[in-house]
Amino acid sequence: MLRIAVPNKGMLSEPAWNMLAEAGYRLRSNSRQLVVEDPDNDIELFYLRPLDIAVYVGRGTIDVGITGRDLLLNSGTEAVEHMPLGFGASTFRFAAPAESPINRLEDIDGKRVASSYDKLVDDYLKVRGIHADIIHLDGAVESSVQLGVADLIADVVSTGTTLRNAGLRVFADPILHSEAILIRSPRVTENDERLTILGRRIQGVLTAQRYVLMDYDIPVSKVAAAVEVTPGFESPTISPLHDKQWAAVRVMVPREKVNQLMDRLYEVGARGIIVTALQASRI
Repeated sequence: MLRIAVPNKGMLSEPAWNMLAEAGYRLRSNSRQLVVEDPDNDIELFYLRPLDIAVYVGRGTIDVGITGRDLLLNSGTEAVEHMPLGFGASTFRFAAPAESPINRLEDIDGKRVASSYDKLVDDYLKVRGIHADIIHLDGAVESSVQLGVADLIADVVSTGTTLRNAGLRVFADPILHSEAILIRSPRVTENDERLTILGRRIQGVLTAQRYVLMDYDIPVSKVAAAVEVTPGFESPTISPLHDKQWAAVRVMVPREKVNQLMDRLYEVGARGIIVTALQASRI
């Protein structure tokens, strides 16, 4: 039975639950359940704190887990990133007071850096030959400079509004681009059959979320031009129609480009365009 750790709360939890449900797995029926057995799919789900998932996967008896890339790198465990999951994107950056002379990565040398991800930041700086005093805080690191605890911070940045409100500005290149990932234990090989099945199901869900199925008719003389407009996720399926001058095309296209592609297809001469949502395949 494959043991899978999932976040019990936080920004990654609901997307992770939805993804597993769409992949055909049984979830908990109430928030007090910590373990869910799914014998039909030969898995066991463990609802754990997001900060702890990489530790359990890297050092415990959990086979795989869903967590953030930033949390994995900060854990210091031997858990391995297996595949990205396409949600929970974030950017990790340095920020200093607006009036501070700290403007380059080299300026951090000898300074105090507050962060909730102290190992990740320390590793990043040391690789670049920069030595700083990393101060661990569990949250609200933006206040650390104003309160005299640190000279600058390293934190997740989305819109930057919180930083600006705290009188901070970002500088230097991003430390890390993070997102939700599936991680595996060092005891589980990459080609483990159980992991392969899980990966295929998840990939089916991701594909269904990102793509739609587009059907349209096109004059035979303009098939090449239409296919150039919609090359698709895979090669289009082209079928003859009763009217020999026309052909039917079926292709998977990115969901966010549907309107743009429809406009271009009508310009080429397509008709009867139908867009259908995909459903994840279950193995």
